[in-house]
Amino acid sequence: MRLTSVCVYCGFANNVDPRFKEGARQLGSRLGELGLLLVYGAAGGDGLMGIVAASALQAGGKVCGIIPEHMLNKEAPLENLTELHVIANMHTRKRMMVDRSDAFVILPGGLGTLDETFELLTWKKLELHNKPVIFLNQNGYWDEFLVLIKKMIAEGFCAPEDQDLFQVVTSVEEVLAALNSASPSAESSHTGLM
Repeated sequence: MRLTSVCVYCGFANNVDPRFKEGARQLGSRLGELGLLLVYGAAGGDGLMGIVAASALQAGGKVCGIIPEHMLNKEAPLENLTELHVIANMHTRKRMMVDRSDAFVILPGGLGTLDETFELLTWKKLELHNKPVIFLNQNGYWDEFLVLIKKMIAEGFCAPEDQDLFQVVTSVEEVLAALNSASPSAESSHTGLM
């Protein structure tokens, strides 16, 4: 089964290193050029979220935004999204993002990105999905996260094979190569979540 959609988790904050913004721009553009549906949290034009979505659209791609109703006052979605789903709550948002996506790319972000990422990895460990998860470790942003994972393994809270739940790359081209080599199973297009 060929990948058709990629979910990108990333930050909404705008006052961040321009190199992270450029990475989001490159990723969005390439996903759009490749005809892959971008699934994201539908925050507006600010931060990496807005940049990745706008770049995908500008490259001729399709973008699916999913946002809880209570966040509309704070984070108005881009106006020209291919799909916009306004849903009841954060739990529904996260499940829908997983259900709509064949693979996941984790860009730099804050607490929301960590929340989504840890839940995604937990679901994968519990075999609720078997979809590729790729961290774009630009400029060492995720280095401490990787140290934490190793610490949890060393202390016995995680198994060594938990490191196999995700891949880590350092460039957009490596993200694309990892996506290209991924072949999700037919059942990975739908999670077993209740």
